[in-house]
Amino acid sequence: MFHRLVGSALNLRGNAILSTIKELGNVGLLYSSATALEALPRKLKRAEKKPWVTNINELKRRGRVEKEERKVVREVALRPPENGLLVKELIPVAHQVLASRSQLLACVSRISEEIPIYFCSFCSEVHVGHPPHKIRTCDVSGSQKNKEHTWQRGDAEHIVPVVESFHLYDRLGRAVSHNERLEVDRIPALVELCIQAGVDLPEYPTRRRKFPIYRVAGKLLDFEKRFPKDDLSWKDIETSKSKETMKKLSGDGKYLNLHYDDIKGFAMRGIEAWEIMRTGAIQLMQKYPVQTCGYCPEVQVGPKGHRVRQCQAFKHQMRDGQHGWQEATIDDLLSTVYVWHVRNPHAGDLLVDSLKRYYGKLPAVVELFNQAGAQVGDDYHCMMREDVAVPGLDEEKLVV
Repeated sequence: MFHRLVGSALNLRGNAILSTIKELGNVGLLYSSATALEALPRKLKRAEKKPWVTNINELKRRGRVEKEERKVVREVALRPPENGLLVKELIPVAHQVLASRSQLLACVSRISEEIPIYFCSFCSEVHVGHPPHKIRTCDVSGSQKNKEHTWQRGDAEHIVPVVESFHLYDRLGRAVSHNERLEVDRIPALVELCIQAGVDLPEYPTRRRKFPIYRVAGKLLDFEKRFPKDDLSWKDIETSKSKETMKKLSGDGKYLNLHYDDIKGFAMRGIEAWEIMRTGAIQLMQKYPVQTCGYCPEVQVGPKGHRVRQCQAFKHQMRDGQHGWQEATIDDLLSTVYVWHVRNPHAGDLLVDSLKRYYGKLPAVVELFNQAGAQVGDDYHCMMREDVAVPGLDEEKLVV
């Protein structure tokens, strides 16, 4: 009888302990300092290649299928935009993305006048807010021995960098050769994506087909072809750009008349424009392909990359300067810059190196708007790590 009572008591105690462990387990996940920033892309080493968006085995399988299809002489009907026509339902999205980009640049330019932006003169590190952090991650050639950053005052271009791409008059035409690199205009890649998706800009003419092209035995047949390879009549097209147009597309958003009482209004409008632009760009990239080099940040909007030999990345001599083209991601197109998240920017807290595992990160644009008073979406909460308690400098050694 005694053993039965002891056994039942132990069972009840064990169940209570298990339930307590389950309850504390969730709390432990919230307050664990080992929580990884899984939402952030991993920083690649110098000799590493960008990961494939589509699995390499799937790409090989598609290549084998296309090779077998080319052996059969038959007509293949292509769907937009592969046949040269526009995807009609994405034309409003392209206009919305371009308008959101202009609003975003205007808001960033205004808020950067109030909230300081710093950049390291040796590496690509950026910090939003004052004072800049003391995290020792600067390990490039010429940096300080203690790996601390050498900060300088930056501007909007450091948190919204402009990624350029060659403007294609015919996106299904031949690729830009190395000898044509100085003759073809380079514009922001996001603007080029919107142009190919249906936005008409007089400064950058593009070809709009009325009849689709067909594929027969792996070759594209264009019955509306205007400019043969030996015909140079396309060079007569006026592509000169005024200063206002270049200023508008290069990243200066001050030409927009946005009036708010304080910077919080600009921040709320800017975070909304950022989400609309990013979401719309992802929708466009699902239909209109964008290529990036697997070794360097070069981007080309279109079904194939250019042939300009300008890659200076790891072992570029073995490729004769040619880029290793692969499918691009949204971070390649927008060149998203990630910065350390400051929880209380008005308190002037300094981020130190010994507590860096407790800090979160955010895209620099989102961090700028967050410090200006905008509400950040739920998608960024795991990156901010607001659920992790940051210990004091005197408590850091006591944390398990």
